[in-house]
Amino acid sequence: MSNTANLKDVAERAGVSISTVSRALNGKSYVNEETRRRVQEAVQETNYRPNALAKSLKMGRTNTICLMVPAIENLMFPPIVRGVEDTARKSGFTVVLCNTDEDEAVEKAYIEKMKTHWIDGFVVCSAYGSASHILALRDEGFPLVLVNRYQEADVGRFDIVSVDNFRAAYDATCYLARTGRRRIALAHGREELYLYQERYRGYCAALKDSGLPYDEELVLRELDGIDSFYQLTRDAMALPQPPDAIFASSDPKAFVIMHALHDLGLRIPQDVSVLGFDNVPMASMVEPPLSTIAQPFYAMGCVAARSLLRQIFYKDKNGTLPAAVHNVMEVDLIVRRSTK
Repeated sequence: MSNTANLKDVAERAGVSISTVSRALNGKSYVNEETRRRVQEAVQETNYRPNALAKSLKMGRTNTICLMVPAIENLMFPPIVRGVEDTARKSGFTVVLCNTDEDEAVEKAYIEKMKTHWIDGFVVCSAYGSASHILALRDEGFPLVLVNRYQEADVGRFDIVSVDNFRAAYDATCYLARTGRRRIALAHGREELYLYQERYRGYCAALKDSGLPYDEELVLRELDGIDSFYQLTRDAMALPQPPDAIFASSDPKAFVIMHALHDLGLRIPQDVSVLGFDNVPMASMVEPPLSTIAQPFYAMGCVAARSLLRQIFYKDKNGTLPAAVHNVMEVDLIVRRSTK
């Protein structure tokens, strides 16, 4: 037969009813082994292929989820993507990856397209703040997980996977103080982003608790992308009292800072300690290897996928989404040769 065979063709070949064929194929109802064998043989003989779309419409889902990232070339995202994909695959789900370049129009276009393709839920990961077109997904009944991308007001409203940015920055700054550093600079990130606000707050609290004064001149504020930290570092080292340590709020900033220090002929860590945040793969490969706060990116992806699947299965059973959960992941301080 052609590949246009339907359930009726299979039923006639197997000598059973259409409902028996359906029960034998979906595995959810009892069918004796002899009948199941005849149905399976009939499926092979007729070259029957189930209509995936029809099945999806009947189930109310397609076992497909959308994962939105700003740009896959950003070193923090590949392990998150892999964590989401590995976990989703184990439950029979397929992941559609969308790179948005943090362009709101691109995000909106992807969302509308995914919604028309019966996507079962969205995992949105980014360093950037939440936006109404993202948050509206849950109001529309779509399971949604935010990875890093959230504001304080989103806690309790949406499923979130993150680290405790305040505590991580606090511990990092205290570590530098314990190693004898007294002029600790902060390479600050984009100040409108909640995660950088929390890292700044942690830095300030650690200075106070370590008995070190806050000095606005030691806060290097991003001007135009991370490359701006090259000149910001040079300017900081030209101060009458230059920093003896720089805590970078991300590893890419730390790499630019180390480049500037090398070009100034300064030794790391003898003259200036440098501590990053992320533990991207390149952190262990630069010279000297970068001490950093390690975020568990792969585990975050796994937890995000499990969080989304929890919502999907709960909605299948109850018709509504469950209460939101905030998963706060542990970080590790990785000490390498860029700090004493």
